Amino acid sequence: MNTVVMKQKDKIHPHKFTLWVALGSIVMMFAGLTSAYIVKRNQANWLTFDIPNLFWYSTIAIVLSSILLYLAGNAFKNREMAKYRLLVTATTVLGVLFLAFQVLGFKQLWNMGNTLQSTVSYSFLYVIVGLHAAHVIGGVIALIVLFSKAFNTKIKSYSNISVDLVSTYWHFVGALWIYLLIFLLMIK
Repeated sequence: MNTVVMKQKDKIHPHKFTLWVALGSIVMMFAGLTSAYIVKRNQANWLTFDIPNLFWYSTIAIVLSSILLYLAGNAFKNREMAKYRLLVTATTVLGVLFLAFQVLGFKQLWNMGNTLQSTVSYSFLYVIVGLHAAHVIGGVIALIVLFSKAFNTKIKSYSNISVDLVSTYWHFVGALWIYLLIFLLMIK
């Protein structure tokens, strides 16, 4: 019987496996988009552009939220539920703040006449960052679900699968944003 328990512990949870497959797909999608960006930037109608300053604020928000979610995971594992609730709340607020800074950054670009149709370079910027924002929206929804579970007093589940899944995904979209920001700054 003990051998069976040990074998069960060595297996990856099906939801974690599914998440890792999805993350691999997302990596491939952004690898394709950034590769296409590199190829297209050699065209004659390519214009270089500056990243809105608000994107830096959004970077700070997503990095801080990732750190706080890591701490929330530790608090959950240690059964420090008050600390866990506080950290999950702060993480969720910072996730929403990230999205707000992104929207305001694009509004700033739009108001300067840099629309989706103005040039190929802006089209790529909108598509790449917009797709990332869509993935962040999914992460914020997952954070809201985690937040709801944290404050639900009827359910007393101490399974860390949900916390692990949301943390993995949130850290991934944070790392992806940092990659995209560095990419857009260096490959103009």
